[in-house]
Amino acid sequence: MEDKLEILILGCGYTGQRVARRFLEKGARVVVTTRHPEKLTLLGVEAIRTDDLETHVRQGMRVLHSIPPDGPGNLLDPLQGKATRIVYLSSTAVYGSETEVNEHTPVDPSSDAARARIEAEREITEGPWSSLILRPAAIYGPGRGVQESIQRGEHSLSDRYVSRIHVDDLAAHAEAALLSTVAGAFPVADEEPCTSREIAEFCA
Repeated sequence: MEDKLEILILGCGYTGQRVARRFLEKGARVVVTTRHPEKLTLLGVEAIRTDDLETHVRQGMRVLHSIPPDGPGNLLDPLQGKATRIVYLSSTAVYGSETEVNEHTPVDPSSDAARARIEAEREITEGPWSSLILRPAAIYGPGRGVQESIQRGEHSLSDRYVSRIHVDDLAAHAEAALLSTVAGAFPVADEEPCTSREIAEFCA
């Protein structure tokens, strides 16, 4: 009998909840960390705080790590010897001022934000598990994005190009990444970059 798929999601927020649902549909056992476990009880996951991580990590877990560098520290310590795969959701901020990037584009540690992300990536790639780094562009979807900020009168128009990724596309990437053995670091974004003005005009 095949072992039950064990998934741990560090930081079950906007993207993490969608990834959790995907694995619940596969019959996986899903443990998630959140600052408010009571809010995720209806999702069907085992919701815990990061303080309780050590007692809930099980052998063979596949881990989606989406907590930013300024979050709780030492999150990787309880995973030693138990996690078999970690996928980290980093950020395109690691590329600095580069305007066109791919998986071969070097990182630019010239900002504090980029250095923090790069260090987090390093700690994961040097760990005793297989790993993959996904570097999402700005995430949009229901309740988040230009379509929402326009209605609040908060969107500023410009002709600067931006890249974005829909939250469901990112969740699909994360699911595939956790189930694969692919290594490395990849930017993930919609295939057609646009100016913020073009995006606003499309939404309007």
